[in-house]
Amino acid sequence: MIFLITGAAGFLGTALANALAREGHQVRGLDDLSAGNPDGLSPAVHFVRGDVNDRPRLWSLLQGVDVVYHLAARVSVQESILYPREYNAVNVGGTVSLMEAMRDVGIRRVVLASSGAVYGEQQVQPLHEEMRPRPRSPYAVSKLAAEHYICTIGDLWGIESAILRIFNAYGPRQNLPPTHPPVVPHFLRQTLKGGSLVVHGDGRQTRDYVYVDDVVRALVAAATAPNLNGQVINVGSGRETSVRDLAAAVAQATGLTPDVIYSPRASAGVARMRADLTRARALLGYAPRVDLVDGLRLTLKRDPRFSR
Repeated sequence: MIFLITGAAGFLGTALANALAREGHQVRGLDDLSAGNPDGLSPAVHFVRGDVNDRPRLWSLLQGVDVVYHLAARVSVQESILYPREYNAVNVGGTVSLMEAMRDVGIRRVVLASSGAVYGEQQVQPLHEEMRPRPRSPYAVSKLAAEHYICTIGDLWGIESAILRIFNAYGPRQNLPPTHPPVVPHFLRQTLKGGSLVVHGDGRQTRDYVYVDDVVRALVAAATAPNLNGQVINVGSGRETSVRDLAAAVAQATGLTPDVIYSPRASAGVARMRADLTRARALLGYAPRVDLVDGLRLTLKRDPRFSR
């Protein structure tokens, strides 16, 4: 099969592109490199630097493509609060541009990487796909809007769509920006450097941490699974882990004991998050295989930034 991946040089995009290339598929990748790095891509991946809003470039890359994976997005919750217009332009505008180009070329299936962040604060756990989303940041709003555009435009123009709400993915080569880095690689780096782990709030807030290989398996399955049109599907570990427990897991994986400092005045975000995986099992045959401590150890082993 022939695939186009937008955001191919990002954390998930690179892992997905390399996995598809290993399976012998023809993979084309597009990324503007605002946050991604193409160095991790297999030489078998045909990579092009470009903007997802560039329709002429999309027309060229989409020729002969069977399935599009739409992963291009800005992904920082905190950054989105400062720059909501930019997040709307990329995450929403880029989605519409892609769908228009797919219509023009005649592509018939798209898989959107959305986010568990769209659920926001909910009174009941685990989080299932029929819950009313309550996004709490411009980032989450933009991902929810992209979901609606994908489904609505897909129905109007005959493009089959599948939406995967990915929870807190982690693994090797995850981007570590200087401000507001993802918690898993940040905790690993701080621990290996002998630094302290700063926990926002009391550390009892929970998240669903899912290893990148499990996410990739779900994405790959979504390319060919039947009866996915218009479906929204959670992808996570199905386990609820507090930030306190994450710090303990990092200590176990590294064999080190970092100091943990609590910052009660800092925002801890939503109180709880855990993905209900019932629909993922039924539609994708998905079941996570990597538990948190093993995933942390694999990250340390496979990411050269953490070599000791």
